[in-house]
Amino acid sequence: MSARDRVAWLRREIARHDYQYHVLNDPLIPDAEYDRLLRELEGLEAGHPELVTPDSPTQRIGGAPAEGFEEVVHAVPMLSLANAFSDEEVADFDRRARERIGHDATLTYLAEPKLDGLAVSLRYEDGVLIRAATRGDGGKGEDVTRNVRTIAAIPLRLMGEGWPPVLEIRGEVFMPRRGFEAFNRRARERGEKPFANPRNAAAGSLRQLDPRVTAQRPLAFQAYGLGEVAFAPSPSGRRLQRGSRLATPGARCPGLGRGKDLPDTQSGRMAWIKAWGLPVSPELATVDGVAGCLAYYRELGERRDGLDYDIDGVVYKLDDIAQQEQLGYVSRAPRWALAHKFPAQEELTRLLAVEFQVGRTGALTPVARLEPVFVGGVTVSNATLHNMDEVERKDVRIGDTVIVRRAGDVIPEVVRSAPERRPADAQPIRMPPQCPVCGSDIVRPEGESVARCSGGLWCSAQRREAIKHFAARRAMDIDGLGDKLVEQLVEQGLIRNPADLYQLTLEQLAGLERMAEKSAANLIQALEASKETTLERFLFALGIREVGEATARALAHSFGDLEPLMAADEPRLQRIPDVGPVVAAHVQAFFRQPHNREVIDQLRAAGIRWEPLALTAPVESPLAGKTFVLTGTLSRPRDAIKDQLLALGAKVAGSVSKKTDYVVAGADAGSKLAKAGELGIPLLDGAGLDALLVESQGGTHQGFRPDLRP
Repeated sequence: MSARDRVAWLRREIARHDYQYHVLNDPLIPDAEYDRLLRELEGLEAGHPELVTPDSPTQRIGGAPAEGFEEVVHAVPMLSLANAFSDEEVADFDRRARERIGHDATLTYLAEPKLDGLAVSLRYEDGVLIRAATRGDGGKGEDVTRNVRTIAAIPLRLMGEGWPPVLEIRGEVFMPRRGFEAFNRRARERGEKPFANPRNAAAGSLRQLDPRVTAQRPLAFQAYGLGEVAFAPSPSGRRLQRGSRLATPGARCPGLGRGKDLPDTQSGRMAWIKAWGLPVSPELATVDGVAGCLAYYRELGERRDGLDYDIDGVVYKLDDIAQQEQLGYVSRAPRWALAHKFPAQEELTRLLAVEFQVGRTGALTPVARLEPVFVGGVTVSNATLHNMDEVERKDVRIGDTVIVRRAGDVIPEVVRSAPERRPADAQPIRMPPQCPVCGSDIVRPEGESVARCSGGLWCSAQRREAIKHFAARRAMDIDGLGDKLVEQLVEQGLIRNPADLYQLTLEQLAGLERMAEKSAANLIQALEASKETTLERFLFALGIREVGEATARALAHSFGDLEPLMAADEPRLQRIPDVGPVVAAHVQAFFRQPHNREVIDQLRAAGIRWEPLALTAPVESPLAGKTFVLTGTLSRPRDAIKDQLLALGAKVAGSVSKKTDYVVAGADAGSKLAKAGELGIPLLDGAGLDALLVESQGGTHQGFRPDLRP
């Protein structure tokens, strides 16, 4: 095969896979194979520069920054849509449409989401993208061709064959939520200002003078209709006169659909747009009459927050093109289409006060008390401020006018303040020094955004979760004390902290809902059995922040008993393996609280005991500080493997991250194995793990494979 033929084949193959990925959402090959095809094409074009064409996939990114955007006159104006905010307005729209076209029967509409992005037009000539423009004022927009070419979802050459010589696709450029969140996270890490919302992010990205910047933004595209369609070639950018050269229901396009007319329905035309390689909404649906429109609106509204992109309503368009033409246009909008808007998700109101709520882990969350405002379909009087870092970043003060956002069932949040409306007596928001629930000290380690109550076992706001953790299998292992039973005991005031568990009587337990006398007796027996434990289990059960099983083991073996540990200062604690400044501060803060010491005294008085450990000189293990993740069906019980790793100073985590050192994968390993592959983390099978354990204890093992790839 010649270089020219191979280049042509590669371009067709890459375009096919772009279509499968971006339009059908059904990729046929892994990303690595796609990258291999693209690299091969790049190599061939580098060796044969005469083969490079503007529609090649290699030409999506490149070129120096522009000095500005040229003006584009839209051959067919990009009109706006009339809005409806109530069911009655939708019914009026349908009634007027039926009256104007003299149609008494039910009308059929094409319904689709109204994306909250940036409208653009894409002009294709002979199937090749030659220009992209923003909507602008509807008559004139800006030429953003170089930036649009970087969006992978937009084909540089149309799929299939038989498209009109001049074809203008109208659609919306937007930024999916996941891409928006990831982009903002990276911006904060770089110390840059994040975007306020996905729409601003999309608009700002598309209007970059340097297309290489746009190429780094996670932009997407969905088509929603046609603009100019001409059946004979015309010079790019020349405005066409109204007449037979524009698409009409009866017009024929040579070669299009083997000589068929353009589809005479909106839904049919959207199907052809998709076949030409452009993404369309997967939510497109034809509906009948007002009832069908409103049912679609409500159903999509319920799923709105589960979509990966922002929408602010739905759009109804008459499906019959002849009926569209019969209705025509008003000055700036078609009579045959309507945008049915969802209730506003952002509104202005005044911040009256701030209170601090204590969560189940002791985290303090500032909550804004607001002048009631109707937003997102409900009246909102409270909204979260997340944490003090966010309060400072958003520059929010008591007395400010603020923007409140509510999306579906998500807790309303204060997005930002309006400093230009700030009154002279606005007050800064300050973190209280003591917990508003139990009075314990508030601790906020340096470098952390979340402040927490140090009350731990005493704080009633943390009570349920503290007791559940205390009773867990790898903590005190109180068999039969499940989550629902803990909640019953707390709600009825029978326990306030873990020590109260050991004061429960058979009569109290047997009187609980769904608790027979035998179950009560079994629980009393399990409580008694749990009193015989180990120091490391007891320390883990206390729920000290950042003290997991590995850290609890290190503390137990370094101090031998509880008293010297409680008396240790931070410098002494930091000499322990796996204990840094943050953990040391948490440990000392926990034991410094009189409430926590009181609960510990009660637990020991109830009979909880352990054998003190003989202190030995620490042995350096090659695995000390290494993080392992276990996944799949392993040859030995996970708890046994976990205990062995912890004994060697390793950590065992529940999820894979960049900080993971090894992933131990057994049969039927799933997403964790895939994540390890993405991050390039060494993999171990059962034999490889056994070899690593033997070697770390001074032995040798011929089967050791430190970097097993699946």
